Amino acid sequence: MKIITVTGYKGGIAKSTTAIHLATFFSEFGQTLLVDGDLNRTSLAWAERGQFPFEVVNQHKAMKAISGKEYVIIDTPARPDSDELAELADGCDLLILPTTPDVVSLQPMMQTARDLGDDVFYRVLITIVPPYPNKEGQMMKQELQKANLPVFNTLIRRTTGYQQAAMKGVPIRDLKTGDLRKAWQDYKNLGKEIQELWQ
Repeated sequence: MKIITVTGYKGGIAKSTTAIHLATFFSEFGQTLLVDGDLNRTSLAWAERGQFPFEVVNQHKAMKAISGKEYVIIDTPARPDSDELAELADGCDLLILPTTPDVVSLQPMMQTARDLGDDVFYRVLITIVPPYPNKEGQMMKQELQKANLPVFNTLIRRTTGYQQAAMKGVPIRDLKTGDLRKAWQDYKNLGKEIQELWQ
C-alpha cells in the first residue's frame, strides 16, 4: 500500500482538488481510497454530487475502508502545526505541500519546510498557476529550488474547469471539453512524477 498525504499551511491552495485528482489518477492502477480529513469535507461533498472512480470516506471510517486498498490519499485539515506536520509525514510514503505562485505564499512555504526538517520525504506542488505568458509559476519554482526545497516539476494550471467538475461531482478527467484535457494532463503528469519518485 502507498499512502500520500496532502496538507497545506492555509486554505485556497487546491489541496482537496489535488487529493481528488491524485486519487483519480491512481485509481487507474489499483484500488484507491480517499480519506477526507478536511474540516470542510470538500472531497465528500464533491463526491456526493456525482460519482468518483474510487471510495471517499471521512477519517473515522478510514480504518474499516482501508483494507485491500493499494493507494490511499489523505486530504488533511489546513494549517497543521509543527507537531502535526511531523506526525503526518511519519504516516505516509509522500507528503505533498501545495502552494500558490505568489510572493505572499513564499515565506509560509519556507517556514513549513523548515518545520519539516531534512528527514521527511515531501515535495512542494505549485498550484493555481496563471496561464502563459504569465511566469509566476516558473518564478516560484526557481525561488523554491534556490532555497533547496524539493519541488515537483509539474505545475498545476488555473482553470474554472475544477468548479465545473465540482458542481457535477466528477473529476475534471470526466468533463469532455477540449480545454480541460490540459488540466487533467497536469495531474496525469504529477501522478507519473510520483510513480518515478517511488521507483
